[in-house]
Amino acid sequence: MSKRDYYEVLNVAKDADKKEVKKAYRKMAMKYHPDRNPDDKSSEDAFKEVNEAYEVLSDEQKRGAYDQYGHAGLEQGGGGGGHGAGGFGDIFGDVFGDIFGGGGGGRGGGRGEDPRRGPGGRHPHRLSPAGQ
Repeated sequence: MSKRDYYEVLNVAKDADKKEVKKAYRKMAMKYHPDRNPDDKSSEDAFKEVNEAYEVLSDEQKRGAYDQYGHAGLEQGGGGGGHGAGGFGDIFGDVFGDIFGGGGGGRGGGRGEDPRRGPGGRHPHRLSPAGQ
């Protein structure tokens, strides 16, 4: 199966800036989001395609490789398949983060260990009932 042109998927011009790409992505992601289209396989596939297109067109290196070599430029170690490293957390962080004013799970945000927790994800302090 051949892949559609990423600019076509997001309905943006090849010279679109990052802001235009992000705006188009949000619009398309909301349109095809699985929560808005439950049990609709075609919407789920379109949502994945929109995410993949945004992942490439929002990254300068990936976009450059794509512009120069098309999809083949991404297969040469450039990434860009499926949900990639971002996953659904990034989608929600990008789409809803600005709407609600939070950072959410945006790109690169908070993937490390919680510094408030001890080894194994446990809190290092035990709480005891009041008065003890």
